[in-house]
Amino acid sequence: MKQVKDQCVKIMPLGGLDAIGKNMTVFEYGEDIIVVDCGIMFPTEETPGIDFIIPDFSYIVKNRHRIKGIIITHGHEDHIGAIPFLLKEVSAPVFAMRLTLGLIQSRLEERPPRQKPTFIEVTSGSKIQVGAFLVEFIRVNHSIIDGAGIAIGTPVGTIIHSGDFKIDYSPVDGMVTDIYKFAEYGEKGVLLLMSDSTNALRKGYTRSESILSERLFEIFSSVRGRIIVATFASNIHRIQQVLDAAQKYNKRVVISGITMLKNVEIARSLGYLEYHDDLIVEVAEANSLPAKKLVIICTGSQGEPMSALSRMASNTHRHFA
Repeated sequence: MKQVKDQCVKIMPLGGLDAIGKNMTVFEYGEDIIVVDCGIMFPTEETPGIDFIIPDFSYIVKNRHRIKGIIITHGHEDHIGAIPFLLKEVSAPVFAMRLTLGLIQSRLEERPPRQKPTFIEVTSGSKIQVGAFLVEFIRVNHSIIDGAGIAIGTPVGTIIHSGDFKIDYSPVDGMVTDIYKFAEYGEKGVLLLMSDSTNALRKGYTRSESILSERLFEIFSSVRGRIIVATFASNIHRIQQVLDAAQKYNKRVVISGITMLKNVEIARSLGYLEYHDDLIVEVAEANSLPAKKLVIICTGSQGEPMSALSRMASNTHRHFA
C-alpha cells in the first residue's frame, strides 16, 4: 500500500463509544472510506415511545460515492441492526462471516433495500483489499458465533479493531480467541488498538460458557415440572446446550419469540445448531404435553419489559403463564 503525501488515516466513531449500542465507525484514507459495523441502540426509560435508535448517517450519505465496503464484526443487533437503513442510503459490498451474513439477510427481508446488496462471506484469516485498506478477519470468542476482530492495514500503519470479545479457553465450540494472531500484529507494530470488551474494567474474569452444560443436565434430570430458560435470541451456543439437555432427558422444546425462532432456523440451516426434527414442537402441541416434558426457551434474560419471560410473569403471554 503506497502512502499518499500529506495523507493520514481519519477515524470517525458514529456510535458505540462509552455506551452499548449504535456501534459504527468510519475509517478514511485519501478518497476511500470503509464502515465497520452498523448497529442500533435500544431505548432507555428516558426515551419512551422509541423502538430503537440508529446512528446519524449524514456524513456517510454525503460521501456515499467514496464508500468501498461495510465490514461487520459479528451479528448482535448493536452491530447489525441499522444495516437495513444504511443500505437504503448507500450501495457498498458487505463483508462478514457466515452466521453474521445470515442474520443480516434475515433483517433485510423485513426492510429490503432499493438495490440488491452484494454480500461477501469471509472466514477467520481472510484478507481482503477494500480500497486503500487491507482487512484481515481474526477469530474472537464472544456470546455469539462467528465473532471477529479485524486488522486494518493502511499506508501509514495497522489499526487493530478487536470487535466484542472474551477470553474463554474452553468455549462450547472450541473456537478460542486467536490471541496469537493479535500477538503477531503486536510484534510487527500497531498504529492504533481499538478494543472493546464489556465489563473489562471490573475485577475478576468471566467463567467459561462450557461449564453450564453440566449444571443444565443436573437441573433437567431433577426438575419435575416445566422448565423455562431465558437467554439472548442470538446466543446459539446457549440454545444448543439447552437442546442437548432436553434431548438427553426426553423432553420437548418450544421456542417463544419470533426473533429467537428465526435465529434458530438460520443457525440450523447453516450448520451451527444440531437437533432431532421432533425435539422442537409448536405451541399447540406444547400445551398438550405434561409439564415435566416441556422446556420453553424464551427471551427476557435481562428483564426486558416486553420480552416473553416478562409477559409470562405478568400473565400477559398469549400461550404460557
